[in-house]
Amino acid sequence: MKKVSDALLTAARGLWLAIFGMATSILLFALTMVSLVLTVLGIGLFTTPVLVKALRAHASLRRRQAKAWAGVEIPEPYRPLPPRRTGLAGQVELCTALLKDPATWRDLLWLLVDGTAGTVLSLLAPALVLYLPWGIVLAAGVWEPIDRAGGGLWFTFVHITDQSTANLAAALGLVWGVVGALLARPLLRTDFLLAKQLLAPGPAAARELALARRVDRLTESRHDAVDGSAAELRRIERDLHDGAQARLVAMGMSLGTIEALIEKDPARAKQLVAAARADSAEALTELRDLVRGIHPPVLAERGLADALRALALRMPLPVEVDVELAGRAEEPVETAAYFAVSEVLTNAAKHSGARQVWLDVHHADGMLRISVTDDGRGGAGAPAGAPAGGAAGARRPAGSGLAGIERRIGTLDGVLAVSSPVGGPTLVTMEIPCVLR
Repeated sequence: MKKVSDALLTAARGLWLAIFGMATSILLFALTMVSLVLTVLGIGLFTTPVLVKALRAHASLRRRQAKAWAGVEIPEPYRPLPPRRTGLAGQVELCTALLKDPATWRDLLWLLVDGTAGTVLSLLAPALVLYLPWGIVLAAGVWEPIDRAGGGLWFTFVHITDQSTANLAAALGLVWGVVGALLARPLLRTDFLLAKQLLAPGPAAARELALARRVDRLTESRHDAVDGSAAELRRIERDLHDGAQARLVAMGMSLGTIEALIEKDPARAKQLVAAARADSAEALTELRDLVRGIHPPVLAERGLADALRALALRMPLPVEVDVELAGRAEEPVETAAYFAVSEVLTNAAKHSGARQVWLDVHHADGMLRISVTDDGRGGAGAPAGAPAGGAAGARRPAGSGLAGIERRIGTLDGVLAVSSPVGGPTLVTMEIPCVLR
């Protein structure tokens, strides 16, 4: 029953596209062509941008319908509009920019195709389906007054002259209805695929858009790198001021007191010496932790593989490590990968409720691929206010958690993917382009 309702819904969508699509396409094409002709008179400078925007809105609606109704992805090919002046000069610049965009002319060509071939593809399935009720209506006796008034009626290739031929028309209508229901989705998908040939970016436009996205991504990554470096410097300064520096100042004051008491009260001086020794040990520990937070010595000396194994040993839950690297990556890549894995493992230990974590690292096809899996409760990256767990942890402020990891590896053109259904397991995957040496 569901398949029948889906087929009828698809046929109804095809009918809607045939009627609304054909009327809108023909109207927009005619108005746009008239506006282009009027551009030489100056009127088109004001009407053409409006019509082109309406054309793009119509095309964007078709892209959304293609994705929702048939699963056909049609990316937008439009160039970003450049900054322009105000007044008449700005209007001329806007009109010129729209007409210089190849996507505008591809959209116009699509209007012609959509109003002809697209209409036929959209209309065929619903037309066949509508033969079913029409055949039943004719067989119910409607054929007689029609026959008396017009002298005969044709139902596709059946000439209805009596009740038997009317019954044959009803049976044929059932066949056409079944055929239309079966063809509804393939025909609708074919219509969208035909539209994709013109509404998607052409080869040159696709390269241009990809380059523009690449530039935008690199610009954003550069800003993130600068912001991250500034935040890291502030963190180091804060840790030094609140930790090791405070202990060293206290130790200096203790040494001054010891110097004054060493002859008057040797016993008290010994106690202060012991306290100063403890402060120096704690200050040394904090400095080592600070250095490890900046760049772990094991990472610099032995590489990413051994650094990740050492990191796994310090985790409060079991981490099974599988690292296969035939060499060492560049230092920025190793540093970003190390701290990204550290963040993921720390969040898994704090938020996921997992009993086991698996870390897999390997290099293939010029990419460093890292996956962290835990058997926790999942829900990582859930909206704020919702329970979240898993290796990526709950949603956290920008700079930590998923956002921080994505920004860290994004500066190296890396990507992050998270799969964390509620109930688990959680899989965090990172890829960073690099070359091992």
